[in-house]
Amino acid sequence: MAIATKIPTKIPRTLVARYLSSASTLADQLPEAPSQPPAPTLDLSDTRQLFASVPTATLLRSLANLSTLAAGPIVDLGAAALRAAAAAPEGRLLPAAVLGVARATVHRHFCAGEGFEEAGRAVEAMWAEQGLRSILDYGMEDAEDSAACDRNLDGFLRTVEMASSLPPISASVCVKITAICPISLLERASDLLRWKQKDPTFQLPWSTHSFPILCDSSPLYLTPSVPDPLTETQELDLRLAQQRLSKICHRCAEAGIPLVIDAEYASLQPAVDYFTYSAAIQFNHGDQPMVYGTIQAYLRDSRERMVNAVEAAERQGIPLGIKLVRGAYLTRETNLALSLGVPSPIHGSIQETHQCFDNCAAFLLERVRRGSGAILLATHNVRSGQAAAAKAEELGIGKEDQKLQFAQLLGMADGLSLGLKNAGFQVSKYVPFGPVEQVIPYLLRRAEENRGLLSTSTVDRQLIRKELMRRLATAVVGRT
Repeated sequence: MAIATKIPTKIPRTLVARYLSSASTLADQLPEAPSQPPAPTLDLSDTRQLFASVPTATLLRSLANLSTLAAGPIVDLGAAALRAAAAAPEGRLLPAAVLGVARATVHRHFCAGEGFEEAGRAVEAMWAEQGLRSILDYGMEDAEDSAACDRNLDGFLRTVEMASSLPPISASVCVKITAICPISLLERASDLLRWKQKDPTFQLPWSTHSFPILCDSSPLYLTPSVPDPLTETQELDLRLAQQRLSKICHRCAEAGIPLVIDAEYASLQPAVDYFTYSAAIQFNHGDQPMVYGTIQAYLRDSRERMVNAVEAAERQGIPLGIKLVRGAYLTRETNLALSLGVPSPIHGSIQETHQCFDNCAAFLLERVRRGSGAILLATHNVRSGQAAAAKAEELGIGKEDQKLQFAQLLGMADGLSLGLKNAGFQVSKYVPFGPVEQVIPYLLRRAEENRGLLSTSTVDRQLIRKELMRRLATAVVGRT
């Protein structure tokens, strides 16, 4: 079957509105934090070796983009222009010009193209030139109804098809449950799951077998009173959403491609975990998990929920894959808690979040050593990468072991990605693709994350400048 090269360009305005209120992410927002000393397993000081596979033109373009994103006023102006372009009627001249500039700058830096074929070529080039894998993200996120979910399902299935045509093990696929199940239904299901945690006698006739989803420290205040049961139509829509996820899982299983399910904000996460763990029970067999869930370490209940799920999977003999991240939706979670007059579900400081991430990583690495489950460590923080690499070496986990992988976003933390790859570890880049109009929410999050002098990109900019100066000195005076 031929792979389509066009992606629908119209996005719901509610999708943009969601991120206008919660575009800020915590994902490694401050550089360098955990208290562990740098580990010798991962050394980024030799930029000649680090960037050996990266052309000078690429380094210059990356430095220009990242430096621009570190300039707060420029980012604020650009973000406002993108929001205005997204909200404007189609065909307006100014929004078209804004999108054109975005396409040539931030979209080119953070995305792998607009269509399937373009994204496939980018993945192949990154694998051939740098040995980096890709986690392909078809850039649809929130769906408002079942019709939108069905359209998104078609895009995800085409993504799996495209990934299956790429070199073996070079690509996996990412999916957001919000793209294949209406958000309103995820909120309703999450309310019911939270009430079930409060009252174990509460009956959920639609619920199938799953690992533990919530714990007593979870933000159960989001469901203050007993919710109404799902209607027959809602139960049907929930089953349809599960069938969509099953179709994606079946295609991935047939192609031997891992599937990573992203996390969402707290009001939706219980339903997302329900979908994820149900799929893991159905499709994770043998030694290597196919379905990976996501744990956001900035949440106070993250470690307890993770341990409960992992231990339940071990008791049932099911390999559980976990992608560990620091987290997103910081602003949204904080503002919601303030409006309700309750404590935030997020750790009180960035240091607590770093500590939680590293503790969770150590726990999961111990499980990998024992042959239980798999871990995808998604971090831009150099010290966390160093600590995890050192821990893996201490435990005797082979760098070729497919149960341990690291990951960073395309266009971010390239120094860390290449350093881990040069050290022998399995490393992936999270690779979104789609037209600018479709991925505006993602681009806004990246702009926010890189904004300011103390942004996530600080270390990368320092490393790139060092290597460019070294190359310049070599070219001018022959000094290496």
